[in-house]
Amino acid sequence: MTKERFSELVLQYERLVYTVCFQLVRDAAAAEDLTQETFLSAYIHREAIPEGYERQWLSRVAANKAKDHLQSAWNRRTVFPGDEELVRGLAPPAEELALRRSAAADIRRAVGAMKEPYRQVCRLCLLEEQSPEEAAASLGRPVKTVYTQLSRGKKLLREALERGGEHGIP
Repeated sequence: MTKERFSELVLQYERLVYTVCFQLVRDAAAAEDLTQETFLSAYIHREAIPEGYERQWLSRVAANKAKDHLQSAWNRRTVFPGDEELVRGLAPPAEELALRRSAAADIRRAVGAMKEPYRQVCRLCLLEEQSPEEAAASLGRPVKTVYTQLSRGKKLLREALERGGEHGIP
């Protein structure tokens, strides 16, 4: 991709990227910073942007940047409105933390027990948080195939987790 084409891409999608970031972080200054980070990352990886999927690719990168920002804010213990218990130094109840860890372990176990081709796609997209485009590239599969496998895999995962509440994970 040429620098001129990339400049056109920035002009065409800067509002979209900002909107995606703002919808997730709800902070104008942070959304502006994340928009810049998104386009910096896109420039560095401009050869990896799938032709014809620029909008989707940039949206996914923006969403991932915003999610990373929110996670880092939690790790720094930044207090968001409504988190007054953190200000008072109260952590979530131990039972809630145990349930969260248990649910995450159940999901990892259920994904590991899935049949192919769903296991690899769900592992990459759900556990490693790759976009379907990135997963398709790493697996050497068409993007539409990965979207289909991810959709079916999520359905299978949902069913397995619902059964797991009654009879244990598959």
